[in-house]
Amino acid sequence: MSDAGPVSRFAALRSERLGDDGGFARLYAAFLAARAALGVVLLLAQVGAWVAGGNRHPLGFWICLAYAGLTLAHALVPRLRRASGRRSLSGLRRPRWWASVGLDLVAFTTLQTLDAGGGVSLAALFILPVMMAGVLSSRRAALAAAALATLGLLGALLPQGWDSAELGTRLTQAGLAGSGYFAVALLALELAARLAREQQAAKGSLAFARQQTALNQLVIDEMQEGVLVVDRGLKVRAANPAARMLLGEREALHEPQFCLHDQRAWGELVARVSDCFAARAAEPLDVTLNFSQAPARTLRVRSRVNRGREDRGSEDLCVLLLEDRATLLARVRRDKLAAMGRMSAGIAHEIRNPLAAISQANALLSEDLPDPGAQRLTGLVAANVRRLQRIVDEVMLLAASPEGAPQVLDAVSLVAEVSQEWAATQDLPRPDCLRVDLPPGPQRVQFDPEHLRRVLVNLLDNAWRHAQEAALNAHDGSLPWVGLSLSPQGRQAVALRVFNPGPRIAPSVERHLFEPFYSTRSRGSGLGLYICRELCERYRARIDYQGAQAWGQDGNAFDVVLSRARDEAAPENAAP
Repeated sequence: MSDAGPVSRFAALRSERLGDDGGFARLYAAFLAARAALGVVLLLAQVGAWVAGGNRHPLGFWICLAYAGLTLAHALVPRLRRASGRRSLSGLRRPRWWASVGLDLVAFTTLQTLDAGGGVSLAALFILPVMMAGVLSSRRAALAAAALATLGLLGALLPQGWDSAELGTRLTQAGLAGSGYFAVALLALELAARLAREQQAAKGSLAFARQQTALNQLVIDEMQEGVLVVDRGLKVRAANPAARMLLGEREALHEPQFCLHDQRAWGELVARVSDCFAARAAEPLDVTLNFSQAPARTLRVRSRVNRGREDRGSEDLCVLLLEDRATLLARVRRDKLAAMGRMSAGIAHEIRNPLAAISQANALLSEDLPDPGAQRLTGLVAANVRRLQRIVDEVMLLAASPEGAPQVLDAVSLVAEVSQEWAATQDLPRPDCLRVDLPPGPQRVQFDPEHLRRVLVNLLDNAWRHAQEAALNAHDGSLPWVGLSLSPQGRQAVALRVFNPGPRIAPSVERHLFEPFYSTRSRGSGLGLYICRELCERYRARIDYQGAQAWGQDGNAFDVVLSRARDEAAPENAAP
């Protein structure tokens, strides 16, 4: 164990956990300033006594002058006043301890000795070094400072001699003062420990508050709803990125703070804030932003006022939650579709078994009825049963949970296989009615083989139906045909395109292409393209429609962009 002994809890906590630039350094600087002020006062007292003609020892003046100079230098010179850490004041062997506490003890003891017979007691001066040692040093060093101060008072009585009539009284006074020094040292140690605990708790609370603030800010920034905090002067104190995007005409606002009076388009929002301040809370309301060079935007606004407290100097603030009404309606529609999908899956599950029984019974009837008319009826029943079975399968496919990781497969071989099977089942008039363009080498992608087969078949069926309609409407005797191509898209993707010639799909129909149960045919289920999109999203693929030109003709193209397998690297000269 070192001679310094255990350090005070305040010094340990503040120096080790908060650093020397925290409360420890500030307290050290405060004590240095107090010593400098005391040195100046002692020097002025010596000068005043000399001017008044008092009987003062000349050496006392020079001691006060030297003490004042040293304490001023210690307090003002940055290199000297900088606290180097708790170890520099932790014990009697530390030079900085003697440069501060020890210097005071020696100086005050000398002044008390020189003025022993002058009737002026300097015992109160020793409180400063004792308190400084109790707050900034170890327990052992603080008690040592109190002991040295007591010995200094007692040693100052020696020049009076043992036969002095007042010696007993002065010894009693010195003993009482020494007891007070020890009480001050112990009290300073306890107060320093309590201050250390409180500051450590405050540091923990501050760190927790900062963490919570950062977390709240992150949550607000990531919210899809816009958040505005507005004062009574209509100045926006805070706005998350979503709110800046909703209030911007063409792009998000970039000003850190702005006023709602800045743009005329925000007029209805200004009225909403004013009403909210008057009523404190209000029901959700739609507000329209009429921009000059952009389409109008309707926002659903929810607001609430946080009343400030005058005793705390806080002000009233209005918190607004903004949401694009179109986005809100889309989310409601998506939730309805999800609920409808779950209901449809339950219905499809209940229909499957009776439908199988109908199909089996119809097959038995077909065998026992030789009449051609009856055969036509059983054939009609069989065709509608197959149609219902296909719809049930599609609904059950959508309801299936997207579990399992995607498989790595060769898109070239699977597309070639599926195209041959599809051409065989469609009974095409000529082989060139299906035009296939595949790259020479394998293209490894991430997808489920059966699901990719389902996507490809749905797109081919859809393209072949529209190609037949276009050829029929052309009245030129041309045969319908569809195109199927596969091409690399850089190093990360492979593009699968299904193309059919003919007029482009009308915009009124295009916007509903991938919606469920939307079909332009009376006998269509409206689930084919919707299933394609859902399956693509499961495997991080993308499907888009566009009017395009292929094989020298204009027409409609559905592009499926597939993600490459992670271990697959496309050649550097791959087509973009």
